[in-house]
Amino acid sequence: MYYTHTREDMVRIPPDRLGEDLEKVTMELARQAFEGHMGPDQKLVVLITSLELNGDSRVVHGDGAVYQPVRIQMLLFDIRIQEVIEGLIDQVTEYGAFVRFGPLDGLLHVSQIQDDHINVDVGGQRLVGKETKRELRLEDHVRSRIVTISLNEVSPRESKIGLTMRQPGLGKLEWIAEDHVTAEEAA
Repeated sequence: MYYTHTREDMVRIPPDRLGEDLEKVTMELARQAFEGHMGPDQKLVVLITSLELNGDSRVVHGDGAVYQPVRIQMLLFDIRIQEVIEGLIDQVTEYGAFVRFGPLDGLLHVSQIQDDHINVDVGGQRLVGKETKRELRLEDHVRSRIVTISLNEVSPRESKIGLTMRQPGLGKLEWIAEDHVTAEEAA
């Protein structure tokens, strides 16, 4: 999910910032331009860890700004279909729960929670299995699998990510532990 990546790019320094410390202003502008946005290969740039000026600045005719070549080391967040993630329930709605994992949220639809009818209690911020009586509440830790991804390049936090917990080894972490003990006792 997280990994570092180094790339070479350009940072535009507007004319009103040219009198400032070049390294500091370049780092500030690079963070504004890249952090929280989709970077190389559709991966979310979480943080610029280091930046080094990489050669002489360039001036483009008709633009009063200076373009500074840089080598940037950044922390990227990447997700893939079928990847198993662990996260925290951070919102319960009438159609499911949103799970926060890393810097993104995914939707765990009521049909993808367990093999049971789910009763939704939005006021109590919980989802309850009709037969199993297993509950999901705010801040519960869950393990789920990514089944759909629709990334929003302009605003990555608004990406649509679908999750499921309907396979063995997935679910609320307490459920997984209970199932493991039950399986050991049956053996």
